[in-house]
Amino acid sequence: MNNEAFRIPKNRRPVTIWIHPEGRVVGSMFVLPQSAYSVGEEKPIEVLNYPDPFLVIALDESGEIRFYNKRSIVRVIYPQESPEQGAELVKLACSLHMMDGSRLKGTIQEFLPPENARLFDYINSSSSGGSFVKIHLDEGDVCLVNTAYIVQVAPEE
Repeated sequence: MNNEAFRIPKNRRPVTIWIHPEGRVVGSMFVLPQSAYSVGEEKPIEVLNYPDPFLVIALDESGEIRFYNKRSIVRVIYPQESPEQGAELVKLACSLHMMDGSRLKGTIQEFLPPENARLFDYINSSSSGGSFVKIHLDEGDVCLVNTAYIVQVAPEE
């Protein structure tokens, strides 16, 4: 039987993932060429916030395919996407203090309704889409953070 007929075409997106308790994993996640929610390629945060419990990762070193439980993923980092623009784009500078003692500093950049435009509202609202929130790190990368591993969120100037 030819399995190619059952294959769903996807693009690879290079990522670095921190898994609890395994640690750092470097590889690629798979995204659809067309997002169901926006123009262009599916976003990594969409994949992470889908209800499916597992994420498929192809390891860089060996090419091995692994299925990681999303609840064990602490954070996912990937290169900056093309910046979104618009008057409705809200930028919230913050730092996230993680369970492992690390601190992630950056900006949440989302199109938010005025009633949910505060940092507290965003972190607590379902408008963030699920278990992962996106922060643009000061170093220039994008970081998707599992809210279950955040101890504290603090606004920054």
